[in-house]
Amino acid sequence: MKRFGDPRVAATFKAYPRDVRARLMALRRTIFDVAATTDGVGVLTETLKWGQPSYLTEETGSGTTVRIDRLKGESGGYAVFFHCQSGLIGQFRELYPDTFAYDGKRAIKFGFDDRLPLGELRHCLALAFTHHLRAK
Repeated sequence: MKRFGDPRVAATFKAYPRDVRARLMALRRTIFDVAATTDGVGVLTETLKWGQPSYLTEETGSGTTVRIDRLKGESGGYAVFFHCQSGLIGQFRELYPDTFAYDGKRAIKFGFDDRLPLGELRHCLALAFTHHLRAK
């Protein structure tokens, strides 16, 4: 597992309840794996944005920021957040209308009992991390 380079991110993960932390750590592993296996993405920068663990393609500028966090006000939910003006959630809805639960134009939501559709989620993450490459 990739070590935390930013102590603030490590502290944020440590502060999550155990069940939330386990699910978000699984998302974190998937995020780093997708970035490492997607052409043009490069090394991700892991930091906090709006208090949420965030993953940026600073090295290459290939994509848009991806954030992960538990859902506020909902029992047991968590999500992957995308820039709301990127149009990515609209693309994901077209590709996977019945696969995910969406939150407006900004997130793919999961409940604790949901099975993660890893193939589809990996595809969505790859699209986010290469968003700027395709826009050129």
